[in-house]
Amino acid sequence: MSAASLSGMSGIVPLAAAPGSVQKGADPARIRTAAQQFEGLLLAQILRSAHESGSGWLGSDSDSSSDCATDYAEEQLASAMAQQGGLGLSKLIAEGLERHSSRPSGTE
Repeated sequence: MSAASLSGMSGIVPLAAAPGSVQKGADPARIRTAAQQFEGLLLAQILRSAHESGSGWLGSDSDSSSDCATDYAEEQLASAMAQQGGLGLSKLIAEGLERHSSRPSGTE
């Protein structure tokens, strides 16, 4: 996913200060939101890969304006899918992160 498409995703809430770390006692709502956003990004990448595979699932004609509109549509579809449960990944990720953040210190 390009930096431009990542910067265009509004409302992304950083969950932790460092990659791979979860703040102890992190807010479960923020964890679920971050997991949902991650799943949305993953779904958008899957849709983009399907579109670029050459099959042209949304049409084969390509110009810069249609590419921009298609990218936006794919991101919105992926976001809506993730909010409705998507592939179920966000639920699994959130459960794991919530379990990790609720552990007492020193039991990593």
